[in-house]
Amino acid sequence: MNRIYALWSHPRSMSTAMERVMRERGDLDCAHEPFMYDYYVHRAIRQMPHFDVRQDHPVSYPAIRDHLLARAAKGPVFFKDMSYYVMPHILADEAFAPHLVNAFLIRDPLASITSYYKLDPEVSLDEVGLEAQWRHFSALKAAGRNPVVLRAEAVREDSRGTMAQFWQAVGLPFSERAFTWQDEKPKDWDQVGGWHGDVSASKGIRPLSATEAGETRAKFDALAQTHPRMKRDLAHHLPYYQKLLAEALC
Repeated sequence: MNRIYALWSHPRSMSTAMERVMRERGDLDCAHEPFMYDYYVHRAIRQMPHFDVRQDHPVSYPAIRDHLLARAAKGPVFFKDMSYYVMPHILADEAFAPHLVNAFLIRDPLASITSYYKLDPEVSLDEVGLEAQWRHFSALKAAGRNPVVLRAEAVREDSRGTMAQFWQAVGLPFSERAFTWQDEKPKDWDQVGGWHGDVSASKGIRPLSATEAGETRAKFDALAQTHPRMKRDLAHHLPYYQKLLAEALC
């Protein structure tokens, strides 16, 4: 069985751009948020906006896991997903755990929450995602599985240097081709196209400008005047982000 590289994210954390980098390597069979089908379709915890359900996609957790394992029998697999889709039941899955190389992607929640509310003002507290990430990470670390934490901002500040560190940490060789994206976006992004307009049109990771970094708080505060729940979400998830940040690779 080949390795399965799992990138556990929270929404609006630049995870789709990270997925694009991993796809462009050319040596991994990549899947886009396969476990969202269990959360939003099979268990129907909430109706996800901007989601065109594929009828041929497995929907239950066991079926999705088995689908990924079948793909890994043919070659190495990468997928990115959200921890809140799979917690806590993934922790008891002894058939899956030995095959996973786990990494976590985090982004400043001031930015990720602002971005989420622009697309879906009805986002739940669970869907902000950082608490589930921390609980997932903590359990894996306690089990000796050595998960890696990566900052989205670090990838934007120094894409090649940061990805070199990340790939070394998870056991993958450096790939220069990963930083130049092809014109055609991945076919399985069509099911959630409304979420990924910017990255679908991009040719690579966009550097983080000083202006953008300085405007993050102002944008959050301005949108929170219309959606005051944003402040509750930030207060709840910020401590989990800070704990993950302390574990970050760079």
